[in-house]
Amino acid sequence: MGAGAWGSALAQVLADAGGSVMLWARRPEIADEINIHHRNRRYLGSATLPTEVRATPDAAKALVGATTVLLAVPSQVMRPNLTEWTSLIDEDATLVSLAKGVEVDTLMRMSQVVAQVTGVDSARIAALSGPNLAGEIVERQPAATVIACSDSGRAVAVQRMLSAGYFRPYTNADVIGVEIGGACKNVIALACGMAVGVGLGENTAAAIITRGLAEIMRLGIALGAKPTTLAGLAGVGDLVATCTSPYSRNRTFGERLGRGGTMESALEAAAGHIAEGVTSCQSVLALACSYDVEMPLTDAVNQVCHQGLSVHDAMALLLGRRTKPE
Repeated sequence: MGAGAWGSALAQVLADAGGSVMLWARRPEIADEINIHHRNRRYLGSATLPTEVRATPDAAKALVGATTVLLAVPSQVMRPNLTEWTSLIDEDATLVSLAKGVEVDTLMRMSQVVAQVTGVDSARIAALSGPNLAGEIVERQPAATVIACSDSGRAVAVQRMLSAGYFRPYTNADVIGVEIGGACKNVIALACGMAVGVGLGENTAAAIITRGLAEIMRLGIALGAKPTTLAGLAGVGDLVATCTSPYSRNRTFGERLGRGGTMESALEAAAGHIAEGVTSCQSVLALACSYDVEMPLTDAVNQVCHQGLSVHDAMALLLGRRTKPE
């Protein structure tokens, strides 16, 4: 459900793994392009999707008879979309969240939003996250991901469904860890991009990634996540990919800000491709404050994106913090 870059890329993986795939596209013209030309130029450029991927703008048609529903809409619109779809979802379907974020108004993780809106048992809800840049996956470059679900049987079923020759899914029971890693890494990637934009080098990037991981682990552990999850693909792996790749929307957005761009100009240059960290920095910071967890990098990113702090002043603020043991 969602024909953006990530939803379309996973539709390809499902088809390559032998599945029957129906892709819901909000825009009818995108559905038509996928069905007729097997392409989604807006989000995937010239990549060709398998003929087994069919698309529709009709949510009821997309959901009829579906045993597994992958929710690929942005985190901040998950709730209104699910509200419309809940009555259409099969009573025993597995719901898989692909969104990486924390809801602004409620500070809920996406699996919590799914459970609250649909009323389904949490054992039917899974979260998928990992170092998964959509552009590389549609080129069928090797990648791995994590499927987290408290019901191991459902996790394994989704794992088999997504096991293509170039895409290796792992299972995990730690839904909290997988979701916190996915939500927070976008914020740290914005910080890395800002550093690149002002001309800082690899030492700075390494420090931001490492200290960013420390922030993520502090918050994750406070919420009940397992450190091993955050040290794995859904934590360190996703963080490194998102912070270092020029194909990362969050890193690229931060780089535009670092070069002196305004929020408005950076949003315009993004051309509809959402940098989830821009909104998530607010909700992640609020969630951290509610658990008395210190997240200085996230705070700095929030100040740049929403309080008018310049990137140069943000860097000075971080460097000027009191020294302490690591």
